[in-house]
Amino acid sequence: MCRSIKTLRPPALPEKATDDEIRAAALQYVRKVSGFRAPAAHNREVFEQAVDAVAAATADLLAHIEVRGARAAS
Repeated sequence: MCRSIKTLRPPALPEKATDDEIRAAALQYVRKVSGFRAPAAHNREVFEQAVDAVAAATADLLAHIEVRGARAAS
């Protein structure tokens, strides 16, 4: 696992994860699995599409995950 990716759910993160935090985690994940820190020009579009897809899946997960014992956000 990429050590740069932090847990984005309570109680590890006291507040709701921001879009920037979600995108940063998605970028780290795509970098890790692709083996590229920055894609070559011919791979840039597919790299960004992957980051967008991972960020969307992460946001969906965080919006629907149930953390037992955690207080509901107000």
